[in-house]
Amino acid sequence: GDLRSVLITSVLNLERLEVDLFRCAWAPGRRDWPPSPSPPPSPPLPSSRRGRHHWVPATQRLFGGQIVGQALVAAARAVSRDEQVHSLHCYFVRTGDPKVPVLYEVERTRTGKSFSVRSVKAIQHGKPIFTCQASFQLSQGSPVQHQFTMPAVPPPEELMTQEELIQKFLQNPNLAERYRKHLTKIQAEDVPIDIKPVNPPDIFSSEPQEPKQLFWVRARGYIGETDMKVHCCVAAYISDYAFLGTALLPHRQYHIKFMVSLDHSLWFHAPFRADHWMLYECESPWAGGCRGLVQGRLWRRDGVLAVTCAQEGVIRVEQMANQSKL
Repeated sequence: GDLRSVLITSVLNLERLEVDLFRCAWAPGRRDWPPSPSPPPSPPLPSSRRGRHHWVPATQRLFGGQIVGQALVAAARAVSRDEQVHSLHCYFVRTGDPKVPVLYEVERTRTGKSFSVRSVKAIQHGKPIFTCQASFQLSQGSPVQHQFTMPAVPPPEELMTQEELIQKFLQNPNLAERYRKHLTKIQAEDVPIDIKPVNPPDIFSSEPQEPKQLFWVRARGYIGETDMKVHCCVAAYISDYAFLGTALLPHRQYHIKFMVSLDHSLWFHAPFRADHWMLYECESPWAGGCRGLVQGRLWRRDGVLAVTCAQEGVIRVEQMANQSKL
């Protein structure tokens, strides 16, 4: 079989409709990636092959990381190969519909000598569902350099994957049926990311926990040495997975009624391989007003800080059924 990451062959493989207009539609065996400045427009795909989204969360809303990653792909197609993305700032303005394709419209906001800015609008049903601005920079050296220190954690080889942890729970004959159904549903999801939690939370406990979590992540499959923009787009996809959930760790006595991202920002600091293990350090410094703020850092295994992330989202909860509402 094809060992290449499905994130490259499918999820982030946009179809070019016009010079700065793209559609997420996957045609098996056809690739227009890595991005190039101005390839000729691609012919439209048959309607039966449009709008195939690889993984859709249980909420039946488009995964925010997919929209962010695809928007960055579209922006990257509108800059020179030598320019690399250094920051991305996004707003989710409407719910993404998983039943139809997404159109990505790029505006070449500014092209300067060192920095270029591209604005992207994601459209469904004739309305914007997402907007973002991406800034690209030509490589420049500087003696001003520093970074935080990477947390000391066990290497990924010593930890169990999320799938292995779930399988371990499912082997418990005393597992309550509601938990068994929930874990079986998670196990069946085809998420294109490998995940190894450093300190897995006890899923059966409602005790509050510190709003911090650590896990090793990487794209599932092979990407290899390629334009750094490719790995940045994949990291943008990965960065949104389980991110906002960090804000719920101190509030596990509540049941989630509604949770959705409002905005998402990324800053890229150093080259990395998205198909190699990276440590995702997540923390939530604040929650209130039905909103939660989370921050994250993606570390290379050698201790280099590769990416910084931030996100705010809507979080609405209700008391568990077995708790008093007084």
